[in-house]
Amino acid sequence: MANEPQWGKGGNDGPPDLDELWRRFNQRLSGMFGGKGGKSGSGNTSSGGSGLGVGLVVGVVFLLWVASGFYIVDAGERGVVTRFGKFVETTQAGPRWHLPYPIEAVKVVNIDQVRTVEVGYRGTVKNKVPDESLMLTDDENIIDLQFAVQYTLKDPEDYVFNNRSPDDAVMQVAETAIREVVGKNKMDYVLYEGRADIAAQATHLMQRILDRYKTGISISQVTMQNAQPPEQVQAAFDDAVKAKQDRERLKNEGQAYANDVVPKAKGMAARLIQEADGYRQRVIDTAEGDASRFNQILAEYSKAPGVTRERMYLDAMQQILSSTTKVMVDQKAGGSNLLYLPLDKLMEKNAAEARTSGTPAAPVSKAAESTGTAPSDDSLRGSLRMLDRGDRP
Repeated sequence: MANEPQWGKGGNDGPPDLDELWRRFNQRLSGMFGGKGGKSGSGNTSSGGSGLGVGLVVGVVFLLWVASGFYIVDAGERGVVTRFGKFVETTQAGPRWHLPYPIEAVKVVNIDQVRTVEVGYRGTVKNKVPDESLMLTDDENIIDLQFAVQYTLKDPEDYVFNNRSPDDAVMQVAETAIREVVGKNKMDYVLYEGRADIAAQATHLMQRILDRYKTGISISQVTMQNAQPPEQVQAAFDDAVKAKQDRERLKNEGQAYANDVVPKAKGMAARLIQEADGYRQRVIDTAEGDASRFNQILAEYSKAPGVTRERMYLDAMQQILSSTTKVMVDQKAGGSNLLYLPLDKLMEKNAAEARTSGTPAAPVSKAAESTGTAPSDDSLRGSLRMLDRGDRP
C-alpha cells in the first residue's frame, strides 16, 4: 500500500483514501475472475466489483459457519446434541458434524472419568469441615466421620439436562445417606467392625436417591477416610477403648488357660475312669477265677483229700518262699559247722553277670559257705534232706 500513488497525496503524510483502495481491490478481483470493467464506465465497474466482492465474502463466511459444525468425540466420551435447546441425539466416539450454531449445539461429556467429592474434609483429613463430619449415632453419641465418594456417568442425557450442579448434588445426597445409615447403628459398630458395612449401605442408599432424581450418575465407591469421636472427648474415649482392650485381653488369656487345663482334666478323668473300669474288671475276673479254681479244687479234694492237701501245701510254700530270703540248716549233720546256702544271692549274682556279659544266666550248681569255701557233695545232700522231714502236716 505504501507504493500506491494516492498515498501521501497533497504533499502530506495522512492516511490513504479507503474508498479508493476498496475500488482498486474490487477491480483486481474482477480482473482475476474475467471481468471487463476496464472497457465500461467507471460507475458500472465499481458497482459490479462491489457485488462480486460481497458475494465472495459471504461465501467464505458461509463455509466457515458450516465448518464450525464439525467436532470430535474422544474414546470414553459422548456428545449430547441439542437443536434450539431440545435434545436430539447422543453421539458416540469419532469425528461428528451437527448443524452449526445457533441451530444446534453439542456438549461433550466424559463418561469414563472418575469424579470425586469429599464430605467432612477438603484435601486432607486434617482439614476438617465440622458441619459435614459431625454425626449422631443410634446410641446418642457424636462421631467425627470423613469419607470420599467416587462416581461416574451412566446416562449423559440425564446428566446434562437434569443436573445444574452435579458435584453439589452428589455431595448433598452422600451426606444425607451417610447420616441416615450412621443414625441407625451404634457408635462402636460405626467406628470399628462396621466400617465396610456402613460404606456398603451408604453406597446403596446414594444410588437409590440419585436414580430417583434421574441424575445419570453411578456411584463407584464410598471410602471411609477417618472415623473417630470428637476432639473434645478423644482422651476419655481412648481410656475407654484401652479398658475394653484390656478386658478382651484378659478374656482371651482366661480362655486360653481354660483351653489348656480343661482338656488335660478331661483326659485325666477319662484315664482314671478307664483304669477304674480295668481294675474292676480285673478284680471281677480274679474273683471268678478263684471261685472256679476253688470249686475245681473242692471236687478234686473230695476224690483224694491227702494228695490234694499235700499239693496245696507245696503250692503255698512255693508262693511264700519265692519272695523271702532262705537259709538252709542241716540238723542231722555230725559237725559243729553251720551250713548257709544263700540261694537268692547266688541267683541275683548270676543274673547280674548274665546282663553284663550278654549270656543267659546259668543255674546254681554250687553252694558257698559263710567262709567262702564250696561244700562237699555229702554235706549238700544232707542239707537238702530238710525238704523230706516228717513234721509236715
